[in-house]
Amino acid sequence: MKRRDFMRVLGLGGVAGLAGVEPLWARTAPRGRGVGRDLSYGPLLHEDGVSLVVLHTNDTHSRMDPFPMDGGRFEGLGGAARRATLIRRVRGANEHVLLLDSGDIFQGTPYFNFFGGELEFRAMTAMGYDVATLGNHDFDNGVDGLVAMLPEAGFEFVSANYDVSGSPLAGHVEPYTIREFGGVKVGIFGLGIAFDKLVLASLHEGVVYTDPIAAARTTCRELRDQECSLVICLSHLGYRYGDPARPSDQTLAEAVPDIDLILGGHTHTFLDEPHLLEQGRYGFTLVNQVGWGGMRLGRIDVNFDSAGQTSSSAAASYDIDNRLDGEQSDLYA
Repeated sequence: MKRRDFMRVLGLGGVAGLAGVEPLWARTAPRGRGVGRDLSYGPLLHEDGVSLVVLHTNDTHSRMDPFPMDGGRFEGLGGAARRATLIRRVRGANEHVLLLDSGDIFQGTPYFNFFGGELEFRAMTAMGYDVATLGNHDFDNGVDGLVAMLPEAGFEFVSANYDVSGSPLAGHVEPYTIREFGGVKVGIFGLGIAFDKLVLASLHEGVVYTDPIAAARTTCRELRDQECSLVICLSHLGYRYGDPARPSDQTLAEAVPDIDLILGGHTHTFLDEPHLLEQGRYGFTLVNQVGWGGMRLGRIDVNFDSAGQTSSSAAASYDIDNRLDGEQSDLYA
């Protein structure tokens, strides 16, 4: 199947975190590739070929514990141990799972103030994160502070538009990485927001921001040249802004239609369903973001046919709450 034909058979559906719970959203394509209301952790797609489950978070902001029961809007939501339990359940029910983060891992609770990011990286490593990009708050202890924590991170960092060659991050952050699942190549790259008015110059010393749109175009060409069937961007640009000239996930999707999935961050946007852009003869771009504070885990399943071409997709979001309590997670095993 050609990539430009993908939209015609796209199946999208949403399920909540546990069987029998009402889905956050659901939509079915003309060929009926939706998902059932009672589906929980197993495959969202049931067809021949290789199926990849992409799990993603963004802007977790050092939230290791659930939000306190204080009457606030988010009381009782989130928690790293619950997230670990959920991830383990999804992995146990699917052969190919990719776990990604779109930045701002640091800052927001005393855990960061006391431990400088060590606890966050150790927890993500225990959960089995594969790849992450850098957000502006990940520089809050400076480049040296970030580098000091990297030995605790058992996953890769990617950023295509942050030039780190003149900083201690050189050799630790690459523009992209390629993973292979059942013979299918998946390219993953990152994009970071401009430092101006967000990060003091002293905190990102040696790291240079470059145009994310140009970086994305160059990176996509390289990944397609290396026969990647799926290209994923971990974006910390923000979902969208009133100023159309400001780079965002929306402007990126329109300017670089060769990206298949844009998994965003920075604006703390809770999308009840991914935003899908039809890109004419180039195929599709799907944009998603799952809020902040580790309250939600995003999921996108993509199926590849025997030729390694995308054939269908489904999406879901899991709310992370006390339904995931009562079982020891991998985080503290």
